[in-house]
Amino acid sequence: MERLVERLEKAVQRLETVCQGPGMCGDGSSQGVAQYVQAFDALLAGPVAEYMKISKEVGGDVQKHAEMVHAGLMSERSVLVTASQHQQPAENVFSALLKPISEQIQAVQNFREKNRGSKLFNHLSAVSESIPALGWVAMAPKPGPYVKEMTDAAMFYTNRILKEYKDVDKKQVDWVKAYLSIWTELQAYIKEYHTTGLTWSKTGPVATEGAKAPSAPPAGAAPPPPGPPPPPAPAPTGSSTDDSASRSALFAQINRGEGITAACSANPSQKASPKQPALLELEGKKWRVENQENATNLVISDTELKQVAYVFKCTNSTLQIKGKINSITLDNCKKLGLVFDDVVGIVEIINSRDVKVQVMGKVPTISINKTDGCHVYLSKNSLDCEIVSAKSSEMNVLIPTEGGDFTEFPVPEQFKTVWNGQKLVTTVTEIAG
Repeated sequence: MERLVERLEKAVQRLETVCQGPGMCGDGSSQGVAQYVQAFDALLAGPVAEYMKISKEVGGDVQKHAEMVHAGLMSERSVLVTASQHQQPAENVFSALLKPISEQIQAVQNFREKNRGSKLFNHLSAVSESIPALGWVAMAPKPGPYVKEMTDAAMFYTNRILKEYKDVDKKQVDWVKAYLSIWTELQAYIKEYHTTGLTWSKTGPVATEGAKAPSAPPAGAAPPPPGPPPPPAPAPTGSSTDDSASRSALFAQINRGEGITAACSANPSQKASPKQPALLELEGKKWRVENQENATNLVISDTELKQVAYVFKCTNSTLQIKGKINSITLDNCKKLGLVFDDVVGIVEIINSRDVKVQVMGKVPTISINKTDGCHVYLSKNSLDCEIVSAKSSEMNVLIPTEGGDFTEFPVPEQFKTVWNGQKLVTTVTEIAG
């Protein structure tokens, strides 16, 4: 509590200089504002302001992305103000109140998808993977752990940034620290004020779809035009427990990258996103293999050591990469078969399902992250390969035998951790049967 109060006091001193432009920091006055809204303003004026400042210095796609993140945080503030002044509404009303947050999350993730050729793609990915954390307002009874889970998802990419820029560009390192601190501070904020879920007023009127929180711009600035009212959502059914589960499912869809706006409102006039073109091309030093479906003879043969291969959203396809290259990444692929000769760096499998990877030569490291179903076929020359896995399941490593066949070994998924008096000791738990 003392820590939050200290941050709030510092924030009050900085708000006038930090808040620039219409609605940047909400009301511009703490008079009559609930304590937990003021504490959220402290987060906006502290780590969020620092993140915005450094993102502006980095510029380009990172700056544009940061502006979208800020818009999402301001939408969240609006929900907090509404909750502080109203009693909890029915499910359909709450869904309508959450819609601006949902749309900003989707905008952030879409920006990453549209800029896969960006030189700062790891920055965009770190933000895109963790931005669903804004959905904590619907994740009762454990909003704090949900934010931590989303933050962990970002660390895969922030670690890449730190590795690339550690001794090269301090500004990039500072950007990582500033961005991650937003979610660290948010977890502390949630623990203090919303431990088991968004705290609603117990005395105000029940919230309605029109219960928009005020967001007055600084004096002299014109407020942004209001958006169209959200379309009506289906009437709620079941108990409040069902409502909580529905909201949790709503934001779980965001985490899976599905169309959250469609979940908030059944609007038949909304059009599906156009199908992305299939690619197999060399862009600079990067081979891009994207959106391939039912393609069984994809081959990359003219390779060089400095090149990398990025395979994205390929389904029911096979890809062969000949020669020796630097690294290979499989991202969001399903039922994909990959065969390659030699990789001097790392083969990464991310957000994929039912993939098979076979190395014919050598590879030092294979990383499997957030993937369900992965078979790795090693060659006799790659038996010293390190396989690193996280948040994945149904992984198997196949080792060649003298007869030319393979023996399959499952990668452990279940562990036991005990305290030995000095530290935690984790061992693999064998599953009976």
